[in-house]
Amino acid sequence: MSLPVCTYGNPILRQKAAEVMMVNDDLRELAREMFETMYAEQGVGLAAEQVGRTERMFVVDIPPEGDVGEDGERENPGIEMPIVFINPKIVGHSETVQVGPEGCLSFPDIFANVERWYEVDAEYIDLKGVPQRIHAKGLLSRAIQHELDHLDGILLVDRMSHVKKVALGGKLKRLVKETKKKLG
Repeated sequence: MSLPVCTYGNPILRQKAAEVMMVNDDLRELAREMFETMYAEQGVGLAAEQVGRTERMFVVDIPPEGDVGEDGERENPGIEMPIVFINPKIVGHSETVQVGPEGCLSFPDIFANVERWYEVDAEYIDLKGVPQRIHAKGLLSRAIQHELDHLDGILLVDRMSHVKKVALGGKLKRLVKETKKKLG
């Protein structure tokens, strides 16, 4: 069953996620539903807050064609997708940054160039409850940083330049209005 995606203006998107204390069947079911929702919405990542939940968890699935660097080679060939990140944290990053377009399922049809680290080292717990560590580059690194922002209540609009916010002002106001109308 696909879950409804919370859009900009929904207060849950500003909440900090709560640490997951135990990996259990309910959490695994939430992860399954989040993947289903993410695929239905054609995204590459989805945080629990985006589906109205506050668990410190997100899911990511970068398609092979999206995992290619400027040299035409896979950037993360040894990393199996999809991945569920529970209680994730970034423990290291490159000095090199990447600036590129980001979209967000909570901001339909809105894109903005965002600066992110090109590489990150992240630690997380998997769906078996086992601690993991990952070294990610390119789009996977960007997705991890974007989804981790969600878990901390930081949104795409917070990463946009002032000029971009002004340019998208009308769209953003309409989205908030539509969201508030849905929430009643």
